[in-house]
Amino acid sequence: MSSPLGQVREHLRGHFAGAGLDAEPDAASVTFLGVERMEILRFGPSPDGVAHYVSLGCSRHPMTDPSDLAADPVRGPRAEVVMSLRVTAPSPGLARSLAVVAATPAVEGVVLVADALIDLSGPLWDSAPFTAVLLGSSDIADLPLAAPMDPVGFLSAVPITATEAAWVRLKGSEAMREAWRSDGVDIFDPARRACQPQ
Repeated sequence: MSSPLGQVREHLRGHFAGAGLDAEPDAASVTFLGVERMEILRFGPSPDGVAHYVSLGCSRHPMTDPSDLAADPVRGPRAEVVMSLRVTAPSPGLARSLAVVAATPAVEGVVLVADALIDLSGPLWDSAPFTAVLLGSSDIADLPLAAPMDPVGFLSAVPITATEAAWVRLKGSEAMREAWRSDGVDIFDPARRACQPQ
């Protein structure tokens, strides 16, 4: 069965065109040894200064446990990852980090789902205080694929600090989001202060 990546790209272009970002996205190609090529598409920035970085490649195959010898090569959850950030400063290395997150299912057999914490154990971009991402739902609608393939979902990836990641492990993802709301934290700000949950 053919790869759905062409459909995913068109779906993303349609979504962002509907939000007023109808220019062709910038694209960065990222490769890892033993993993098929990932692209990171950049849409925007929008009038409010937010750019949207979206992986293209994670949904090429369904996410399954690589140790499962009977894994279905067609059925199973598929996803791409979206990170939205204000363009206030350069963020070299961001595309590679987002590609690492998107390649996690192929490399480590992790199924990406909302509320998952993906720790990269290093800065998400040069000099960034963030070392992990917290996945959640995004405002991009699922993309239905031809049966029997599952639809492609689009997960938001919010950069978080090591302290925040520890809080998520201790209290859960919703407690972290509530702390951001209570503190008035702008999660799109790449220079935001770390939240200090109580």
